[in-house]
Amino acid sequence: MGFQCGIVGLPNVGKSTIFNALTAAAIEAENYPFCTIEPNVGVVPLPDKRLDKLAELAKTRSKIPTQMEFVDIAGLVKGACQGEGLGNQFLGHIRQVDAILHVVRCFEDDNIIHVDGSVDPIRDLEVITMELVMADLDTVSKRHKKAASQAKSGDKKFIAEAAFLEQLQEVLDEGKPARNLEPETDPQRELMRDLCLLTTKPVLYVANVSDEDIANGNDFVDRLKEVAEKEGASVVTIAGAIEQEISLLDAEEQQEFLADMGMEEPGLHRLIHAGYDLLGLITYFTVGEKETRAWTITKGTTGPGAAGKIHTDFERGFIRAEVIAYEDYIACGSESAARDKGLMRSEGKEYVVKDGDCILFRFNV
Repeated sequence: MGFQCGIVGLPNVGKSTIFNALTAAAIEAENYPFCTIEPNVGVVPLPDKRLDKLAELAKTRSKIPTQMEFVDIAGLVKGACQGEGLGNQFLGHIRQVDAILHVVRCFEDDNIIHVDGSVDPIRDLEVITMELVMADLDTVSKRHKKAASQAKSGDKKFIAEAAFLEQLQEVLDEGKPARNLEPETDPQRELMRDLCLLTTKPVLYVANVSDEDIANGNDFVDRLKEVAEKEGASVVTIAGAIEQEISLLDAEEQQEFLADMGMEEPGLHRLIHAGYDLLGLITYFTVGEKETRAWTITKGTTGPGAAGKIHTDFERGFIRAEVIAYEDYIACGSESAARDKGLMRSEGKEYVVKDGDCILFRFNV
């Protein structure tokens, strides 16, 4: 299963337009609430110039980028946690993703109806956040009631569980996300994972602006960035309408369009990379004449775990990883040249794979 980023927000903020641009999927994107009912899932390649350079040096016949999954989830409305606007169904969709891309409308357009009648990114942000908090509060309250009853037996496990759930409930009661409470013990971390709370998921805010504001932003974006900074979150500014137009062009036309707009790359590339960083992911490469490929792993993964992304046999029979840093590979021009210069390292089971590592795994099963 791939790493999934769920695209959420109020109706008519541009979620489906951005999803269309990401995937060039031509999903229906109309000017009325709840256009998206069932979530659309798109698999998007991660733009990475390093892969292109490695494939060119290796004269590879096949080049395979790493990928991410984006899920377009229907617009939430106030009262979603109580079932408004099919809210319970949509909250369930959010529960399945690894991270949240929260699209916030930061543009004025009389032709596109706002569900609350006016554009106010902070109000919109608070509406979505509160619905997620309220849904989590319901989950935690039910679990706390059960744990408190079990704690009456004097079992230390349930006493500790009830105490932590009470702390978590207090945080949510204040309207704050559950991620504001950091678990301190392994049982607390396990409990937090079991709860599958919506507000523990990492969040990236996507400011959807008009064409004319893509270069410098606007007051809406500035206000959104202030709030995000207090939360320790990031903001990516894109113009969804422009990005969708770019996505329908071929490579040459895209470059011409970007040059005319004064842009070095599509804004969606920044969004994809930001989603990748949000999930704490890195890329390593396998390089060869037959195939050069990018692989996605989480930061902190050791050699055997990285090998397991290719095949479970690689992890099970892992002997060592022969590693060349990306910069060294490019400087030397080939694997053999890097080896001759002593820049290919032999790493064991404890080695933590670095972003950009070019790896040849040795294994025996």
